[in-house]
Amino acid sequence: MDARQLAPHIPGLRRYARALTGNAWAADDLVQDTLERACSKWRLWVAGSDLRAWLFAIMHNLFASQVRRAPPPHAAVSLDELPPEQQGGVDPGRDHGVRLDLQRCLLQLPEEQRAVLLLVTLEDLSYAEVAKVLGIPLGTVMSRLSRARVRLQELLDGAAVAGTSAGTSTGTLAGSAAPRPGLRRLK
Repeated sequence: MDARQLAPHIPGLRRYARALTGNAWAADDLVQDTLERACSKWRLWVAGSDLRAWLFAIMHNLFASQVRRAPPPHAAVSLDELPPEQQGGVDPGRDHGVRLDLQRCLLQLPEEQRAVLLLVTLEDLSYAEVAKVLGIPLGTVMSRLSRARVRLQELLDGAAVAGTSAGTSTGTLAGSAAPRPGLRRLK
């Protein structure tokens, strides 16, 4: 493998890492670790197979390992308790009219649902490619994607309700006027 083959995949890896971690520094570290692992284990890549899927599989496995090694949840600090410059996202207090923060809602999804949602919608991988990257059955990909979309819609509607007056919206999926265009089925 030539290292130049990796270069076109770096922007996609950075997007996915940023969405997984929610932090620019952690995302850059994850991309670096992924590229280092790919270079050191290049013999494991089957020439002619999908290099992009292989790189995303490496990144997913590295991220899963990091999550397992992370301190217990009670030792974690909430994003709300961190100063804005350490949150790695948009300052939620900067514009109270736009409290709807997609990144914060994405980070509230379970990791396995978030991974599937991001790979399908952000990286435009097919269901079969996502199944290969994550090492799960195709049906599980579809199920997790469906649950992720529903949960994200609920979180977005809840965030929208929190930013409006109490009498203007019910905050339920049934009370939504129209589905969000970014959450429609892409595949």
